[in-house]
Amino acid sequence: MDDPAFDQALITAAFALAAANGWAAVSAAAAARAANLPLEQARARFPCREAILLRFGRLADQSALTAALADGTPRDKLFDVLMRRFDALQLHRDGIRALLRALPADPATALLLAAATNGSMAWMLEGAGLSSTGLHGLLRTKGLVAVWLYALRAWDRDDSADLARTMSALDRALARAEEIGQWLDRATPSPAAPAPKPFPEDFAAPPTPDVSA
Repeated sequence: MDDPAFDQALITAAFALAAANGWAAVSAAAAARAANLPLEQARARFPCREAILLRFGRLADQSALTAALADGTPRDKLFDVLMRRFDALQLHRDGIRALLRALPADPATALLLAAATNGSMAWMLEGAGLSSTGLHGLLRTKGLVAVWLYALRAWDRDDSADLARTMSALDRALARAEEIGQWLDRATPSPAAPAPKPFPEDFAAPPTPDVSA
């Protein structure tokens, strides 16, 4: 089995274990045993449990960036790549939801994933043709993290087959972010521009960070 297939198999087994027994029951070794994978290869590829999440985040990013929209507005392109990312999460929905429930009691993993999410959102910006570098890139990235977490909360509650609730929340969040800071605009904001209105109360990020970064 080549490395990509091995990684996919172990990640699938890890999230299946999380769905069945909670995230606390997950380890790279346990996932390898559940999937009948060689322990020595699991040790080489996933030296710790957190490595499973980081690898899954990179795979989710790759899936989102593959065949991303070449035409359309930056908002359209961001909607496309972020929904592709949700499609990747949807494949392991129950396990990821189990992880989300466990994060408040696991601050080290929560912090690790929060940092990784910033990197993922920078890549989503680049996939939409927006720079993630410099001060304005940093602000865009932070804005997109807020958008992602808002939509993630909707995804967590969305039991529909077509993720309609998630799509609606993502569209609202992108529209609101665009209105607040014009952070999708490539131009430098005018110093005389009025201060943006705050996000509505229901735009607040969920209490747990993203699992795929």
